[in-house]
Amino acid sequence: MTLEEQFHSATQGVQSLTRRPSNEELLLLYALFKQGSEGDVTGERPMGFDFKAIAKWQAWSDQKGKSKEAAMQEYIQLADRLKTAYS
Repeated sequence: MTLEEQFHSATQGVQSLTRRPSNEELLLLYALFKQGSEGDVTGERPMGFDFKAIAKWQAWSDQKGKSKEAAMQEYIQLADRLKTAYS
C-alpha cells in the first residue's frame, strides 16, 4: 500500500473512534492532516475571538517546513495510537 493510500485509510479510521481524543490530540491530528494534504499553512492568522480557528491555524503553522510525506507518516502513526486508545 502506498503512503497516500495508508494516509487515506488512516483518515477514515479516525472517523470511527468511539471516544473523543483530547483537544491537543485533535489539533495535532488536524495540523498533520493539513500539512500532509496541502503543505505549509496559507493565509493570515485569524483575528478576533474565533479561538478555535486561531488554535487550528497555529497548530498547522507549527508544522511549517515539514514535508508532506513526513506529515503523512506522522499522521498515520498518530491515528494508529488514537485507534488503540479510543476505540
